[in-house]
Amino acid sequence: MKLKKKFFLIFILLILMGGLVGFNLYNKIYTPNVTKQGFLYIPTDSNFNDVKKLVSPFLKKIKPFIWVANRKNYPNVIKPGKYQIKKGMTNNDLVNLLRSGKQTTVKLSFNNQDTFEKLAGRISSQIEADSISLLNAFTNLNFINNAGFDTNNCMAMYIPNSYEFYWNTSAEGFRKRMLAEYSKFWTTNRIQKAAKLKLSKTDVITLASIVQKETSNIPERPIVAGLYLNRLNDKWPLQADPTIIFALKQQLKSDVVIKRVLTKDLDINSPYNTYKHTGLPPGPISMPDISSIDAVLNAEKHNYYYMCASTTHFGKHKFAKTLSQHNRNARTYQNWINKQGINR
Repeated sequence: MKLKKKFFLIFILLILMGGLVGFNLYNKIYTPNVTKQGFLYIPTDSNFNDVKKLVSPFLKKIKPFIWVANRKNYPNVIKPGKYQIKKGMTNNDLVNLLRSGKQTTVKLSFNNQDTFEKLAGRISSQIEADSISLLNAFTNLNFINNAGFDTNNCMAMYIPNSYEFYWNTSAEGFRKRMLAEYSKFWTTNRIQKAAKLKLSKTDVITLASIVQKETSNIPERPIVAGLYLNRLNDKWPLQADPTIIFALKQQLKSDVVIKRVLTKDLDINSPYNTYKHTGLPPGPISMPDISSIDAVLNAEKHNYYYMCASTTHFGKHKFAKTLSQHNRNARTYQNWINKQGINR
């Protein structure tokens, strides 16, 4: 009888011990351990020690996470990226998320940058790739030539917009996506409109970049585009001040702000000097917005050949059909800008 009682007590003790072990395991795996929400960024080539340091601020206890991660073989299948961490997640939830590689995408955007250096800086602040690797990718001659561009017009490939990207996208991956987006942008309809204007795709973007710099007023852009097309079709020089500013900055190798183009500037020796050279410059002077590109493709038909900044409606222009009309507008503008003390 005593022996049976002894076995019974041992049996009960084993059950209690097993229950305690089971309860402990359950807590490690299924008890909420994430105390705050946010985004976890795991860089490329990270090891498990790196992940532990990165994830630790999100957790109440790190040891249970490590235990679950090891049991699920996570240290051998680490996947870089941006992950959304939610408060109340269990270790099991967290490890499953990181193992799956189901990243949260980044809404990447850029506007009309006028150099690859600026574009690289803008993009590197939004994805893992650094600015140097991005700049090298943008200026890689093999890629530029294989994609059908040259060193003057390759900036046309980058269409300013908002795009969904994975945070750990490489510089080459970003570049590849931009080429795909460029091809997607040029629909049959847009290509046909360019053909009617007797312009190539890069010609359209080159002209659009001038329109972009000429006016920030979106409704005015089709008028400005129509004016430049009138000059092109009649073999006039474009005489676009933004191209002179671009040429000056290239010559100075500086991003200095130039608010006023001087008469002496018009003699600058540059293929971008549209006062000296007829036709379009060798390539775009910036990455024009879609609104500027479509303004060229849907340019307003009119008889304007001249324009001058308005002194009464800032951000807009006064348009003229004749030189005499333009000279009157120009004198008004010159008098106004002199009074403002703007010398450069």
